[in-house]
Amino acid sequence: KENPSLGKDRADTVIIGGGCVGVSLAYHLAKAGMKNVVLLEKSELTAGSTWHAAGLTTYFHPGINLKKIHSYSIKLYEKLEEETGQVVGFHQPGSIRIASTPTRVDEFKYQMTRVGWHSTEQYLITPEKVQELFPLLNMDTVLAGLYNPGDGHIDPYSLTMALAAGARKYGAQLNYPVQVTNLNFRSDGTWEVETPLGIIQTKRVVNTAGFWAREVGKMIGLQHPLIPVHHQYVVTSSIPEVKALKRELPVIRDLEGSYYVRQERDGLLFGPYESQEKMKLQDSWVTHGVPPGFGKELFESDLNRIMEHIEAAMEMVPVLKHADIINTIAGPITYSPDILPMVGPHQGVRNYWVAIGFGYGIIHAGGIGKYLSDWILDGEPPFDLIELDPNRYGKWTTTEYTAAKARESYGFNNIVGYPKEERFAGRPTERISGLYDLLKSKCSMGFHAGWEQPHWFYKPGDETGYKPSFRRTNWFDPVGREYKQVMEKVGVIDLSPFGKFKVKGSDSVKLLDHLFANVVPKVGSTNISHMLTPRGKVYAELTVSQLDPGEFMLVTGSGSELHDLRWIEEEVVRSDYKVDIENITDETGVLGVAGPYARHVLQKLTTEDLSDSSFKFLQARLLKLADIAVTAIRISYTGELGWELYHRKEDSVALYSAIMEAGQKEQIDNFGTYALNVLRLEKGFRAWGAEMNCDTNPLEAGLEYFIKLNKPADFIGKQALKQIKEKGLKRRLAYLTLETDNVDPEGNESVWHNGKVVGNTTSGCFSYSTQQSLAFAYVPTELSKVGQNLEVELLGKNYSATVVQEPLVLTEPTRSRPQRRGQSPKA
Repeated sequence: KENPSLGKDRADTVIIGGGCVGVSLAYHLAKAGMKNVVLLEKSELTAGSTWHAAGLTTYFHPGINLKKIHSYSIKLYEKLEEETGQVVGFHQPGSIRIASTPTRVDEFKYQMTRVGWHSTEQYLITPEKVQELFPLLNMDTVLAGLYNPGDGHIDPYSLTMALAAGARKYGAQLNYPVQVTNLNFRSDGTWEVETPLGIIQTKRVVNTAGFWAREVGKMIGLQHPLIPVHHQYVVTSSIPEVKALKRELPVIRDLEGSYYVRQERDGLLFGPYESQEKMKLQDSWVTHGVPPGFGKELFESDLNRIMEHIEAAMEMVPVLKHADIINTIAGPITYSPDILPMVGPHQGVRNYWVAIGFGYGIIHAGGIGKYLSDWILDGEPPFDLIELDPNRYGKWTTTEYTAAKARESYGFNNIVGYPKEERFAGRPTERISGLYDLLKSKCSMGFHAGWEQPHWFYKPGDETGYKPSFRRTNWFDPVGREYKQVMEKVGVIDLSPFGKFKVKGSDSVKLLDHLFANVVPKVGSTNISHMLTPRGKVYAELTVSQLDPGEFMLVTGSGSELHDLRWIEEEVVRSDYKVDIENITDETGVLGVAGPYARHVLQKLTTEDLSDSSFKFLQARLLKLADIAVTAIRISYTGELGWELYHRKEDSVALYSAIMEAGQKEQIDNFGTYALNVLRLEKGFRAWGAEMNCDTNPLEAGLEYFIKLNKPADFIGKQALKQIKEKGLKRRLAYLTLETDNVDPEGNESVWHNGKVVGNTTSGCFSYSTQQSLAFAYVPTELSKVGQNLEVELLGKNYSATVVQEPLVLTEPTRSRPQRRGQSPKA
């Protein structure tokens, strides 16, 4: 039906917000063939943060898959003018990040090893080369440059208009000025979008409303954690030295000075990121809402706030000293707590998608439009971007937290990006385990999806605190000590951040049989199961326990709690399964107890028989420990004898204290997640988010054991996997040992063979048992055989690596098997 004022009253997709991100999504959906795409913009296209953006475009990103987003955007912008006939004002003079400290040079080397297996052009260049490319630089402090030749800047207004022309060309409808006044969810899963001009009924809504995204979220009871930041940049008048140049200057990012400089006609444009103390948030918009009329307005500029950056810039680019400022722009940019946008479907609301929180909307717009449109049309993401998952935030993400984090993220914009980085603003949140107060002074805590979790514990004589480094640092020896504790005695770890769900109901077995590639465990048993996407990628890995007939407990990693829950809930609705799902994450504490004396210690606290014959590996049961009710599962990510003990959060202190007390004679002690990581890597255990994710299929990841292609149920991804198996694998996960010095692999480093990059590591560590470095890596199948020699690049140097038989250390159940038959175990 036609609605004369809106054009349509039904749509496939309604996009709310006409900035560069919303318009890009409309363009990509329409171009891919979606018929009824409607975009609603309350004032005019580019109102909000788009029109006043500095328009920087860069191939660089520390995140592996965000490089793909940047790369796609640039390639699209290069050909958009030709496709749409609209001028886009795209300049590609390249860009250079400046290193003026030795640590920064290390960071550049660290980043270079992450670009080897990408198509992005990126080079580490000498000061001489920096000067040749940007002759107006004061070279006193320049040690190196990170150079991306394809970088530059684009006019945001022209870019958006070109995308809009393309969107219309392929049949999308862009309506403005039309304000969305309300969203109503209907029982059939569709939405009614209310506007002053009438109602549109749509299959899905996508919120791309920029700094209005919170208002749109509030219509359906969601509090999106977003806050507007005042970003200022300054444009100078014509500068003779700039005017005299034969070619456009590359964009400079002076990381220590925390600003960027680019050419603007014959002058320069300079934009700083102020420190968290000085920078300004528009908090009133969060508490009282955005002023109704705000669209293409700016804030009052404040040069005093950016004085130290201006001085740093004059030092680095001396021609600025004599330049006149002709324009100062201060406008709102929307920040999420960690600077990264929120992109994808939202847990807890059906058919509501977001693409919000863009601190760098111009460079992200093209790639995110394509990424989201593929996801919407294909039912699964084209590649893994869990770091952008809107469901990484939850009820714990308060306004205070968002504000504290946005300040920190803005102030830390150009801070050194270390491996294992921790940021401390806004912590702790309300998400603390029952043991937090007891343990917080004894260990270095890490942040996991709102939770605080011990990374490693202090002993007298240790250098305490967070001391980040690209090399081995203060936690290296303590982690070795905790490793030894678990291998030789018994250790306790707080695993409360796990995501935990209860599933029950008449269709529970049927649902899980369809969701998971493994068989459904019997009552009293546990297994490791994977949810696959229709294309056969690994969407998630969970442990599944059937505690009572038809009653299950599902456990996943802290970072994927709502990511996994959303997937399960969608399946329930799609096929109308009769089940109840309860998220018990926050009220359930978890303790891991592991090591050769684990049974010894726990047996003192219960009358239940914990012997191997009575409580076997991968069994689950309810029992009492020191009179506290626990669900005990005989499983451990350490690969040693151990149990995971699930209990009420309010019992955590009593349970922990009882176990510690009972283990005095066995010299029981704490261990943290760093030691856990070493233990799992030595045992060859894969981790979701590293060895497997939506970029990998379970066969190349070496997970065949958990994938039951012959089970009767037609689980999601089964058909795709059969085809993958038939075609044969192009690459495999290999297990490598490395000869290194004071540096260990982390994951995402380039793997070399015969002078070429052939693959990448997924995770790595120092193996305390064999005193060498260890890594998992994806390499072509023909290079994955045991004995193959390869090289792994770490901090600018290639270290020799060998594919070895996994695991380096056998798991406890495997070690104890041969002994029963009177054979000696293999080391």
